[in-house]
Amino acid sequence: EVTLVESGGGLVQAGGSLRLSCAVSGFTFDDYAVGWFRQAPGKEREGISVISTSDGTTYYADSMKGRFTISSDNAKNTVYLQMDSLRPEDTAIYYCAADKYFSGLDQKAFDSWGQGTQVTVSS
Repeated sequence: EVTLVESGGGLVQAGGSLRLSCAVSGFTFDDYAVGWFRQAPGKEREGISVISTSDGTTYYADSMKGRFTISSDNAKNTVYLQMDSLRPEDTAIYYCAADKYFSGLDQKAFDSWGQGTQVTVSS
């Protein structure tokens, strides 16, 4: 069974940083792509970034470039999302998900999802 567990969310002041972690199990880690998504209250879920754990290729949504950095530690079966210069509008539930192929941020391609971690940015 494929399992993804997010952690690292919390409350942070505007301008601060957080690093989210996504621990994955149940599949061969370096055969998948793992992406980060978020859903703010009243809004649709949107893609942030995805990484190919086999070769480190990354892709970012245009609106997420510059303040978010995705990385992976294959020895720990974990993907990270470093978030800097956080803004109140970054408040959302952040999810990680796994895609058997590197399909960018097409959410339909991601068939396994974590439960999410709440990030709240205060002004």
